[in-house]
Parts: sequence; structure tokens; C-alpha cells
Amino acid sequence: MAGAGLRAAARRWLLCGEQGGPRAASTSPSCPGCGPPGPGAHCPGTPRSAPVGGAELSAHLWARYQDMRRLVHDLLPPEVCSLLNPAAIYANNEISLRDVEVYGFDYDYTLAQYADVLHPEIFNAARDILIEHYKSLLMKIDAFHYVQLGTAYRGLQPVPDEEVIDLYGGTQHIPLYQMSGFYGKGPSIKQFMDIFSLPEMALLSCVVDHFLGHGLEFDQAHLYKDVTDAIRDVHVKGLMYQWIEQDMEKYILRGDETFAVLSRLVAHGKHLFLITNSPFSFVDKGMRHMVGPDWRQLFDVVIVQADKPSFFTDRRKPFRKLDEKGSLQWDRITRLEKGKIYRQGNLFDFLRLTEWRGPRVLYFGDHLYSDLADLMLRHGWRTGAIIPELEREIRIINTEQYMHSLTWQQALTGLLERMQTYQDAESRQVLAAWMKERQELRCITKALFNAQFGSIFRTFHNPTYFSRRLVRFSDLYMASLSCLLNYRVDFTFYPRRTPLQHEAPLWMDQLCTGCMKTPFLGDMAHIR
Repeated sequence: MAGAGLRAAARRWLLCGEQGGPRAASTSPSCPGCGPPGPGAHCPGTPRSAPVGGAELSAHLWARYQDMRRLVHDLLPPEVCSLLNPAAIYANNEISLRDVEVYGFDYDYTLAQYADVLHPEIFNAARDILIEHYKSLLMKIDAFHYVQLGTAYRGLQPVPDEEVIDLYGGTQHIPLYQMSGFYGKGPSIKQFMDIFSLPEMALLSCVVDHFLGHGLEFDQAHLYKDVTDAIRDVHVKGLMYQWIEQDMEKYILRGDETFAVLSRLVAHGKHLFLITNSPFSFVDKGMRHMVGPDWRQLFDVVIVQADKPSFFTDRRKPFRKLDEKGSLQWDRITRLEKGKIYRQGNLFDFLRLTEWRGPRVLYFGDHLYSDLADLMLRHGWRTGAIIPELEREIRIINTEQYMHSLTWQQALTGLLERMQTYQDAESRQVLAAWMKERQELRCITKALFNAQFGSIFRTFHNPTYFSRRLVRFSDLYMASLSCLLNYRVDFTFYPRRTPLQHEAPLWMDQLCTGCMKTPFLGDMAHIR
């Protein structure tokens, strides 16, 4: 009943046409969407008697404002919150699991999800490498910050908007050539696309802040390279692998759920394969922890140290087999055998030897470029992105504070759009007050996600660059692989229809009904 009431209210909203532009609904005193108004009530989409001007016009605008406040309050009863399920899977493209015969997986942050305590350790180890390189210059760098891209910072200090605009020649536009590298590495801008990037971003910010704070001159390109090399050394020298291997209970999350996903797929006759950049000894210990000693029997093919993303494009590297001790064998590979471990290789030989091609293959990974881009754009596989931050963002979206702030912000924007026709002095004061309130609401909703950078998916009302790449490179996205357990193996995912700017303003209809398309919403309420 609550859902029906919301939909009725949303239809009333649309008939009233408050979102701006010429209204298609009737403009008679008795609005067809709301019916005859009761005592003291007024439909915010139906004109009141025409105001003369001055104080009367100002009062008219504030009356419309209060009408809209009441409508938004009525549209959002308490049960409207918590509609989105953090354990759901979200679709960018229509895809039926019935058609998927082969499932592929990355390892780090896909099969194995790591606890946040890993990030400060990567940061500290890379910091120590830099300290050894720069000696006393960096001895005071000791902070770790969870930061996300979205706004401009120099070190740890925000760059004023005016300066950002000045840096880019009087505009906020970043030239395409600076960020057009296919794997997110333009000549002057690098896109950070996975969880492993957090320590690197934090360390780079802290180092720059330290140099600026102490008046030290530095070459930005060289400093960035040194930070990148320090983070890389943490991986190359095996430090991260050592930490995780020594205490898997501390670092690896949801191992039992990973085992459940893999076992379920095998039980339904699906083929599985693993392609990871991590070394076999590390993967083996992690999989034994999550799945058991016979984990290799679940996979038809296991490839380690694959060197993605060049694995997907470079035909030159051959497959090599590893023996039971992990030693490299030099025999020519003519077939990929179940239970065996292979190193490096390339996708073209993989396709030739397995004949797993096109949309019957679904591959999961956490890095949009290194894992998914080539597979979708060049090879026609279906792809699934693992976005651990999604779970937290959905929990924030489900809060009453977020829902009310966003809905009132949207309604206020509609008022501004329609009422801007009034341009006398007192009306402009009212509109300025509304603009100020709208900006405050935008800052509030942004800070709910991250005080410095906001949501990883939106910059105010626009999708972030990451969000646009996510839509382009993935058919599905989810917080963790365990979300698959909430769906049948023949389930069909349908993307939600989002209106284009020239289509009917259905944002409120999306809010009231779109969330209810989440499958098994009632049955899944118990899932975290």
C-alpha cells in the first residue's frame, strides 16, 4: 500500500509539472492530478491567482516554496528509506545468466576481498621506502587518509575553485589529450581505479603536502614516479603477500561466501577459470584458506602472473606450466588442463585452446581498465565489476537524511527553474535565497559520503568519470562476489531505464518505483 501511495503521489507530481518547462497537464484551478484542493491546500503545480508584484509576488514565491515542502514531506514516509539492498547486483546492460556457460575471475579484491587494515600497512611500507630514498626530508610523514578523487587538492589542502579554473585557462574542462590513455594513464593525469590505489593517493598527497609545508622545491613528475615506484616495490618485494599469508583471518574477508559461489556454479555445470597477476604461492595459500586444499578442482584453467592488461593484447608471451613445487617448465603448451597451473600467456592463445568466446563468458574483476575494458570492447565477453565501496554508499543512500536532502534539493531545483521568470528586485532576493539553500543541500549530500570528495559515483548531479567508465566497461556491478548467491543461476538482469534530458521528467517516478525492481527485495531483507 505504501508503494501504491508513493506512485500516486509521484503521478500527481508529474501532472503538476513542477520540474520545469511548459506543462502538459491542465492549468485549471482544479488540478487533474490532485483533484479539488481542500481547505488551505494548494497544488504546487497549479497557478495561484496572479500576483501583482513586489511584496505580494515575494509572498507568492514563498507560498509555492511551502507547498513544495509539504508535498515532498508527504512523498517520503519512513518506509521509503532502505529500499536499496547493498547485497544486490546492478545492471548496465541486459544479461541473462542462463546464457553464461563460463565464469572467469580475477583474484585480488574479486575472489579474495581484503580488510581495510591492509591499506595503512601498504602506505607505511611505501613511506619507509621513500624515507630511505629521501632520508631526512620525509621523516615526519606518518598520516594515512582515506581519500577519493572528485575535487582538486594540492597535498592535503583543497585548491580554491578560482585557481583550478585559472589553471585550466578559465574553464573546468580537462583536455582530452591529458587523460585519453586507454588504460587511464594520460600524459599528465592518471586515473586511480581500484582499492589498491588508496594508499598511493594518500602517500602522494602527504608527500606533496610535506614538501609544500616545508618550502622544499621538487619536481612533480619525478616525485610522482618515486611514490609510484615505492608502492610498486611493496608488491614486487612481496611485502603485501607476506602480511596476508601470515594472518589470513585478519586480512581476508568472506572466504566462505567465495567458496559457496564457486561450488554453486560448478554444481550447475558451469566452467570456471582464474586469471590473476598474483604469484601462484600467494594465490594457493589464499585459496586453501577460503576453499580448501582441493580448490584447483573447481577451476578448468588457472593462470597466474598473467601481466594484465597486456595479457589481453600482447600475442607474444607464451603459456608456461608450473610443476607442483612452483618451478617453471619450458614445454610447449598445446592444451590447458584442469588442475594444472599456468603462468603468463596471452588471451589469444587462451581463446584458441579453450574456444571460450563471446557473450557466453562472464569475467569478474575489480579494475575497470586492467580487468574489464579489453574483454568487453575488443573480445565481446560479458563483464562484472566488483566495487567494494558500493556497499557503504548504498547504506548511506538508504538513510532518511540522504533521502530527504536529495529529494528536497531536486524539488527546490524545479522551483528555481520555473520561478526564474520573476525578475523584479524582491523576487531575485527570494531566488538568491533558494540558490543558497540549494548549494548548502548539495554540500550536505556530498559530505554524507566523504567530506573532501563526496561519492565515487557522482559529482553533485553528474556521474563521475569513474562512474562513466563503469557503465562503459561492465555489464554488471556489485559490492562483492557473494552477491551472486542472492540470484538464481538462470536469472536475467535488466538495467533500469533512466530518462534522457528530453524525455519525461521521471526522476521522482524512478525514486518511488525503480528501487522496487531490485529482485527479491522482501526476501532479501535479512541479507547484510
